[in-house]
Amino acid sequence: MLEARGLYFSYQPEEGGAPFALSGINLVVRRGEYLSIIGPSGSGKTTLLKNFNGLLKPTSGEVLVNGRSTSHETNLLPIRQVCGMIFQNPDNQLVATTVEEEIAFGLENYRENPARIRELVDWSMEKLNISHLAEHPPHLLSGGQKQKVAIAGVLAMRPQCLLADEPTSMLDPSGRQELLEVVQSLHRELGLTVIQVTHFMEEAALSERVLLLHRGKILADGPPEEVLTDLDRLRSAGLTSNVAVELAALLRKDGVRLPQGIVKNQELVGSLCSLRRKS
Repeated sequence: MLEARGLYFSYQPEEGGAPFALSGINLVVRRGEYLSIIGPSGSGKTTLLKNFNGLLKPTSGEVLVNGRSTSHETNLLPIRQVCGMIFQNPDNQLVATTVEEEIAFGLENYRENPARIRELVDWSMEKLNISHLAEHPPHLLSGGQKQKVAIAGVLAMRPQCLLADEPTSMLDPSGRQELLEVVQSLHRELGLTVIQVTHFMEEAALSERVLLLHRGKILADGPPEEVLTDLDRLRSAGLTSNVAVELAALLRKDGVRLPQGIVKNQELVGSLCSLRRKS
């Protein structure tokens, strides 16, 4: 579905000695995957995400979305219909005076039939459980509600892929949990491809695949059970893993016989309870 081939990107391509934000990225994301991109600040996470829907174009190499190159201007509209994007701060995406007008905004710009717009707006509000907010002003909502409205606006366009740039970073823990459950539900029920940038390792543990970027290059790519438990490699990139992984590693050093591949809190708790029952 999405492919990067020899992708290099520089924010100052005219300056020959300028460093590349992305260097030699080769990556294939298949339809229906749930991918988390992690890495330290400045590693190229957001830059890669923006290259996926043509907000940025490769300095060299290419990015393909369903076989269409993002480097060709005529491809950008169909590419952005395939790949919808939400950002860290939902306020940067909200422009209308009511929630339902906000969700309808993109459809109206594509000159969709009014009856179809109504149908898609109602459908997306129902999917995000925000139908009761239809006539509320978006700017008066909570952070989590605003992010749901932003997702509903993208979902109404019926994309195949959701690109999410640290969508939970401005939310409190309960808001984060609620939004993650929404995204996971959309992934399961609609087969939506999800590519999220996150600095929360707990969120990366919920995905099917984790991509670790460091200094614009891919340092690791695999299931969370592999990437998040390789503590030496994470530390070489200036990162630590989540609590479950770090605690499991400490317990193993103390002689506790825990299985490998623990990345979630419930997995650690379950393993410890199992050991206690056996003792």
